[in-house]
Amino acid sequence: MIALLAARRSAGRVGAVVGRNIGAMRSGPSYLLVLLSGLVEPLLYLLSIGVGVGALIGTMELDDGSRVPYAVFVAPAMLAVSAMSGALAETAFNFFHKMKYARIYDAVLATPVGPFELVLGELTWAMIRGALYAGIFLAVMVAMGLVPAVGAVAAFPAALLVGLAFGGFGAAVATFMRGWEDFDLVTTGQFALFLFSGTFVPVRDYPAVLEVVVTLTPLYHAVELLRGLALWRLEWDLLVSGAYLLVMVLGGLWVASRRLGRYMCP
Repeated sequence: MIALLAARRSAGRVGAVVGRNIGAMRSGPSYLLVLLSGLVEPLLYLLSIGVGVGALIGTMELDDGSRVPYAVFVAPAMLAVSAMSGALAETAFNFFHKMKYARIYDAVLATPVGPFELVLGELTWAMIRGALYAGIFLAVMVAMGLVPAVGAVAAFPAALLVGLAFGGFGAAVATFMRGWEDFDLVTTGQFALFLFSGTFVPVRDYPAVLEVVVTLTPLYHAVELLRGLALWRLEWDLLVSGAYLLVMVLGGLWVASRRLGRYMCP
């Protein structure tokens, strides 16, 4: 009974952190524009590269030997990129700003909210933001005939997992940053993942050494998971990708909460 009461109180504190973010979003149009910006870029890539360049490429061969239109191949990868970009923007950049410059977390941690609950609340908000991206993006994909409806339904929770994984990673990274200039490394890494994670060409077409490196990166597993589910090609490898992303969620949550506690309460 005591444990249940404690869990409810903790859930309430996590909800308070989420509520603060919702209040910030309602306070002005700028935050809403930032939210929408994370969706527009992947959609533009989908239309320009997936549809435009796809008309020149034609079809792409999948790992099982079947061929699909290039736009169908690229669309799930753009969904993964959208989930990654939105989560990193909400955690890595905003988390760092709230922690070091706005000093919002000083005030939050002065309440009964603990570091773990604060980070979990921020990840929950990132998941809500990711759900917005994923829902709109999947609706566009279905409307364009790029994925079957059953694949879109299956890919939706997987897209949320991708957002949580990169959200946890972003929150953890933010606790190591010394200043805004350090985020150049984050942006560079994010762009490298965008280009070399099987987003535009199959990983098997990469040089052997690069292929091995790519298969160890998080966006590769996000792309593989979403592509397999969205196109309704279910294989055992998808479980490996799902487990990889789940470990990212738990690891990011643990590292971020511990380092935040040390940073705020040295």
